[in-house]
Amino acid sequence: MDKDLSIIVTSYKSPSVLKLCLEALQKNVLNENYEILVVDSATEEDTEMLMREEFPEIKFFPSVKNLGFAKLVNCGLRNAQGRFILIINADIIVGKTSVDCLVEYVKNNPDVGIAGPKLLNFDRRPQHSFFRFYRPSTILFRRTFLGKFGFGKKTIDKFLMKDKDSTQIIEPDWLMGSALMTTRANTQKIGPMEESFFMYFEDVDWCRRFWENGLRIVYYPLVEMFHYHGRGSASQNALEAILFNKLTRVHIRSAIKYFLKYRGKPNPHRE
Repeated sequence: MDKDLSIIVTSYKSPSVLKLCLEALQKNVLNENYEILVVDSATEEDTEMLMREEFPEIKFFPSVKNLGFAKLVNCGLRNAQGRFILIINADIIVGKTSVDCLVEYVKNNPDVGIAGPKLLNFDRRPQHSFFRFYRPSTILFRRTFLGKFGFGKKTIDKFLMKDKDSTQIIEPDWLMGSALMTTRANTQKIGPMEESFFMYFEDVDWCRRFWENGLRIVYYPLVEMFHYHGRGSASQNALEAILFNKLTRVHIRSAIKYFLKYRGKPNPHRE
């Protein structure tokens, strides 16, 4: 039987965090006609035991290899039965009614392709989760000392949409993939996430494809979710990061793939 909602939880070597995420979902999702699918990368014994012993009713998709974010999401999409689909990382903690309110917003606005909530640190400080599309200069200024100069800071501020009021509903170019609400019909129309992006830019690319198909991307701050977020690819020294930080190198490779894919193509979203 089809479900009203499928919740796809992507996980990677974080059983303790995953447990908190699943407990919050089971406690705080009010619509009873939903399913949870946990798609885990490089699955370890602790995670298998957690799912087998404490959450046997949840659909669990382990993998031997580290698949990357896009493949995890796509596995969930292939197996989801819900009309609405919430994609979250295991480090997201939902509050009472937050999931249901996000479903209602998408249900009442059929031209919205993806909606994302306001993400908060656990001290309730907001995290930045909505952006304009990357340009090559964005990467350069964010990862080098050039971002400290006026011209670099101006470019970064535009990318971060600091000209917008984050307490209001905003239509950004793209949303961070940590928490995304969409519909199964939309994912079938747009297609799966691009798996050539092993990590980073798959959410940018997906949102861009939604815009190209006439579906809006919406930041919806009336719904809040907590996010335990660490910037694994950040570094003070750009050269040191490129040489020694694997995540930084992955980010830059993904950026190059993205820029080559959309080279010469117009921005499908004009504010």
